[in-house]
This record gives sequence, structure tokens and C-alpha cells, in this order.
Amino acid sequence: MIKDFSLDNLDLVVKVLGAQFKKIGNLIRMEIVSPTHGSKLAAEFYFNLDVQGHPMNILSVYAPHSFLQLHNCNGFIASEVLNQVTFFGRSKDTISGLIIDREASCSLYSNVSEQLLHGDFTTLPTEIMMCSVALSLADEDTFDLEGFQFDE
Repeated sequence: MIKDFSLDNLDLVVKVLGAQFKKIGNLIRMEIVSPTHGSKLAAEFYFNLDVQGHPMNILSVYAPHSFLQLHNCNGFIASEVLNQVTFFGRSKDTISGLIIDREASCSLYSNVSEQLLHGDFTTLPTEIMMCSVALSLADEDTFDLEGFQFDE
């Protein structure tokens, strides 16, 4: 289920990622260390940051050899099954997603047309098929999960 990206539900993100976090002013900093691979990353969350008179949520990820930033972050899906959290940012008819997993790795899909999230992803070129699958979780119309559960 898509959750609003807010300070009130950050505990779900921390739980899925097995992370530690600390609050520094209006900044929440979370650190993830992979027990398996020893890799590390840090994620910083800014809630309602004033950007030219408009509130904006921003997620920044610091990894050993990269820096990623997602603006207009307004939702996320935390998956305990996949051990990952997918953060979403929408702008007009495009969507961007930043995925962080418990093993301290991340992926970014940026400015993807929302139309790619609808329909049969297998008809897409292989170069963009993965982003369609990964971000289709953000499309509430794609899945009807009401009452769904895994059988034991």
C-alpha cells in the first residue's frame, strides 16, 4: 500500500530497512549497513522544506561512489517481503522512484512517463521494461490488492 511520505510513518521505513536513524533539526538521517556485504549508505529526509515558498519533501542518498536526490517525494511503499522501500515523486505526467534495500543498495528511475506503468510491460523495449515493473507499484490503478494475502 502506498503511504504518504511523512515523519509520522518513518518508523515503517526504518523497520523494513533495518536501519538506525537520528533527528537533526528538520533533517532525519538514516544509516544502513549490509550485514552480508558490509556495504553502507546514508539517506537523509527533509520534510516540508521551503523551496521558493512551496513545501517539498526531499530524499538524498549518500553511497561510497554516488549521490542521488529525489525531489517532490510524496509517497512510498515499504515491502518486508522484498526488504526494500520504494520512494516516489510525481510531476505532471511523469514519475520518479528511488529504491533502497536492506543490503544498502539503491536504484533510481527518473522522469518515467506514467503511461508506461499501464498495460503490458512485456511489450516494452527491454531497456525500459525494468523501470515499468519497479514503478508500477506506485500506480494505485494497476493492482487491486484489497483482501490479498499470501497463503501459508
